[in-house]
Amino acid sequence: MGELRSIALPFVASGPSGVAIRTRLKHLPPGDEKVLRLVGAHLGALASKDLKARCRDGLDHSGQTWAVRKRELTPVSSSRWAGSVTKASHDQWALARRGQGAYLQNLEAGVRTLTHRLSLPVGQKGAKGVPGGYRSRREWHAKSRRLRMLEDRLTAVRADREAGTVHVVRGGKRLARARHHLEAAQLTECEWRGLWEAERWFCQADGESGKRYGNETIRVSPDGEVSIKLPAPLSHLANAPHGRYILTCRISFAHRGQEWADRIEANRAIAYRIHYNTGRNRWYLTAAWQIPPTPTVLIEAALAHGVIGVDMNADHLAAWRLDAHGNPTGAPRRFFYDLSGTAEHRDAQVRHALTRLLRWARTCGVRAIAIEDLDFTAEKTREKHGRKKRFRQLISGMPTGKLRARLSSMADQTGIAVIAVDPAYTSRWGAQHWQKPLTTKTHKTTRHDAAAVAIGRRAQGHPIRRRTTPPPHDQSDRAGHRTAQAGPGALGREGTRPRIPGPRTRSVPPGRGANAGNQNVQHRPGRSAEHETWQQGSRLQGVPERGPDYSVSRNGLGDMPE
Repeated sequence: MGELRSIALPFVASGPSGVAIRTRLKHLPPGDEKVLRLVGAHLGALASKDLKARCRDGLDHSGQTWAVRKRELTPVSSSRWAGSVTKASHDQWALARRGQGAYLQNLEAGVRTLTHRLSLPVGQKGAKGVPGGYRSRREWHAKSRRLRMLEDRLTAVRADREAGTVHVVRGGKRLARARHHLEAAQLTECEWRGLWEAERWFCQADGESGKRYGNETIRVSPDGEVSIKLPAPLSHLANAPHGRYILTCRISFAHRGQEWADRIEANRAIAYRIHYNTGRNRWYLTAAWQIPPTPTVLIEAALAHGVIGVDMNADHLAAWRLDAHGNPTGAPRRFFYDLSGTAEHRDAQVRHALTRLLRWARTCGVRAIAIEDLDFTAEKTREKHGRKKRFRQLISGMPTGKLRARLSSMADQTGIAVIAVDPAYTSRWGAQHWQKPLTTKTHKTTRHDAAAVAIGRRAQGHPIRRRTTPPPHDQSDRAGHRTAQAGPGALGREGTRPRIPGPRTRSVPPGRGANAGNQNVQHRPGRSAEHETWQQGSRLQGVPERGPDYSVSRNGLGDMPE
């Protein structure tokens, strides 16, 4: 077995830094919908032009160029609308820049893997963690062509990154490509045009503390009245003083409505966004604001009442509760979800599964949930997994980042801490040390359940490996070290073994040797189980190895060291 990589220490995940809630604009008359469409289309055109200007500036962007763009937008909108448009352009450019960097790393990893495998003889087998050569000349030829293609892409992406060039499509690249494949998308040209225009509308405004109800551009009063500051070219549509348009409907927030009401009563900043869902033919209003970061609790305090280890899989969360000493208690639980369908459906499925998990945690009285700190950004390439197409699709569909972010956000409201642990070897070692011992006649423990135990123990700082069973009486000093997981404060944990009457070796009576009370000497692998931290090795659970100073007599009894 090759050298194992170092295991990172567990840490308490930080809580959310902001809140976003949404409600529906119900029963809008045709006049209100017309105004919203005109405002969205007008500001969307300005946002497209400003994003083009921001991308043209590239790395030469500065505060002066930002001010110039904002002054150009102010006469055709307003100063606050211009600020919102330019800020959205900056955020969009930064997002595209991060995506470009991730794509560059992906291409570099693919080129390295292909170059290595093409340099090996055809049919050469690989070692542990190192891929071998390709299986046939035909595959070698196909991969050599792919290498040239990836190298061309890598050259182009590197040139764009050095020049500060990014490629952004307002409305989405997928929808833009669907224009050329309307039959496959099951859309008519008119339907596609409606989707395209709605996705490119812009109607969002940042808040400002000290202003009335926290936002002067899109204002929502405590009684649910929504009013919009119209852009200058559309000021003739105003139905209220100062160029404002008041919607007929009234809104209310079912989720965190009291927090929102307290915030607007204090005139604290709140950002609003009005958007149109073409699939449901509905208008929505989203409110968002920042919250002070929750003080991170100490990991020792979070683990005082035990922990729930959670193993994430393609269709369910496997969870098992562990007590404060690292022992699994009760029965494992599973929380299923379906990751097929639209993004909204997948997000709802993950949210429902986490809700059930947190309810169970509150019922158990546990104040910590341990999950793996997974990151599949560099682990799903074709070059790394080769023909494993189903496996690539599996890990690509697992919302690892969204799961942890949403769990941290939802757990923040329940007082439950989220502990992220290193995912290295949890499934392998969990199955090796916990799957068989936890299997009974009535319950079969799966690898996922055993992995949940391993994750929980790693969060608590315990080694994943269980204490090995004492060797038979004819191979050691009779009933050997204890097998139960003792707590740090348990009485007698560090004590010596009780004296057992009768001869234990041929030369020294029991309890009379120089090292009779020293367990560190008596323990054959080197140190006693009570004093050591187990390091995972290649050996399976079993009888400990014998040290160099021990030998076995003919009758099976171990001789004492000289």
